Amino acid sequence: MSNRAGKNRYSRMPLFYQQDINASTRLAVWKLEETEDFFSTTVPLQREISHPHKRLQHLAGRYLLRYLFPAFPYEEILIADTRKPFLPSEAFHFSISHCGDYAAAIVSTNHRVGIDIETFTERVHRIKHKYLHPQEQRFVNTFPAEQQTALLTFLWSAKEAMFKWWGNGDVDFSEVLRIMPFALHEQGTMDAMFWKDQVQEKLLLHFRQLGKQSLVWTATPV
Repeated sequence: MSNRAGKNRYSRMPLFYQQDINASTRLAVWKLEETEDFFSTTVPLQREISHPHKRLQHLAGRYLLRYLFPAFPYEEILIADTRKPFLPSEAFHFSISHCGDYAAAIVSTNHRVGIDIETFTERVHRIKHKYLHPQEQRFVNTFPAEQQTALLTFLWSAKEAMFKWWGNGDVDFSEVLRIMPFALHEQGTMDAMFWKDQVQEKLLLHFRQLGKQSLVWTATPV
């Protein structure tokens, strides 16, 4: 795990995972072990967030943006009607995810990106009908019961990453976001299809298990 930023306040952050995907695309996962004071001089809080832990997640995700690319312009971030943060200049494309005590971010100068991190939880069994196509449900049912929680979590995480990659909202997760059968390991890839109106695009999703978390991301050339 490289320390690109050198001996400064970025080097003290509890980085949980980092990967340089290619020369222009990087991701990182951070474990929340700091207080808000750690971020106060670096990360602007652009909207009111009353819940302390959610506020910490928000700050940590944005903090990662400049860790990955020190020139990232926090002050230029805007929020679209779909609640997706973006830069009008498109100097960087980025996606952020939070879950429990973890924040994840992916940033690229020339790839459209999406990322999601989730904690493995039995809750996915109760909501699987909301985000899985019947073909995907049949795929899940081919696995032993003890593997299905992890599989369902990876699938939920994959569709969240695809949704963020799309960035325009208004998506039926079970119909528009489709995941092809894949081998379930601690890390690997999934073939996926985004199909909405006249937009049809094949996506390659990368997944990795980090302890009790599922991490999924995708990146396509702009």
